[in-house]
Amino acid sequence: MTENAAPGTPDSHDEWAFVAPLLSTLLTVPMGLLAFFYAGMSPMGCDSCDEQEASAFDASFEIAWPLFLGGLVLAFVLLAACWVLPWRRGNAVRRALLALAAPGTVVLSTLFFSALLDLP
Repeated sequence: MTENAAPGTPDSHDEWAFVAPLLSTLLTVPMGLLAFFYAGMSPMGCDSCDEQEASAFDASFEIAWPLFLGGLVLAFVLLAACWVLPWRRGNAVRRALLALAAPGTVVLSTLFFSALLDLP
């Protein structure tokens, strides 16, 4: 990689490289916080459950919660990866895909959490 690469080549500096990570950050962070709040408050849905419903909920929550947290961690790793990629034109597609994958991972994690949870 040369410092004085010709404009338009894959090794040239991309001055618009910050746009995809910035938009992804503006989507992923609030979505992640709202999803974390939703998942954290979900045990309150079983406050008035009888013992059988509560044990079924607890068993499903013990599986769903770590998977949900792993999905959020993966989303923020993807977000960090799109910021850390070198700001070269050759990385524009990778950066855009990582930027799209981060909020998508938050949505998928929340959907999987909701699907795995056994609410009464």
